[in-house]
Amino acid sequence: MLFCGIDLHSNNCFVISDDDDRVLYSRRLPNNLGQICAALDPYRTNLFGVVVESTYNWYWLVDGLIDAGYPLHLANTTAIKQYDGLKHRGDESDARHLAHILRLGLLPEGHIMPRATHAVRDLARKRMQLIQQRTTQIVSIETCLAQQTGGRLSTNDVKQLTDAQVSRRWRISWRAPVSTC
Repeated sequence: MLFCGIDLHSNNCFVISDDDDRVLYSRRLPNNLGQICAALDPYRTNLFGVVVESTYNWYWLVDGLIDAGYPLHLANTTAIKQYDGLKHRGDESDARHLAHILRLGLLPEGHIMPRATHAVRDLARKRMQLIQQRTTQIVSIETCLAQQTGGRLSTNDVKQLTDAQVSRRWRISWRAPVSTC
């Protein structure tokens, strides 16, 4: 049985290893599905699975390899202990480790979203980020107001502030010193 680990970045480093973790193939390839499939093809019949690192840019590769009939696994890199501070070891080492933990049956897997739902997932994530940023800004305004005036506004009150109200509040709190010249 053979195991393939792909450390996906701006280019791919991938490793195919056997049951004893001996590396049979290791090469850095460009992000080109045709070249990746061509490199995998000689090993297809004995290939247990292909592990792809779940980075920001995995859709094209995972979808393409699934379409080509390869058994795919998406590694949940945040759940893999080796990545805690050891990412500097190198792409080939990371690809080898992915193949190794797949062989051992210890691979923490991420969910492979169906292609049709990629856009909805990405929009939901972006919406969540925007909500988090909005909340951060509201809390920042509340903190600034408390620090500068000793006053407090509720979150709902902060959300309803108009430009004129903000200008009036800060002009009172941030009065410039009177020049004596």
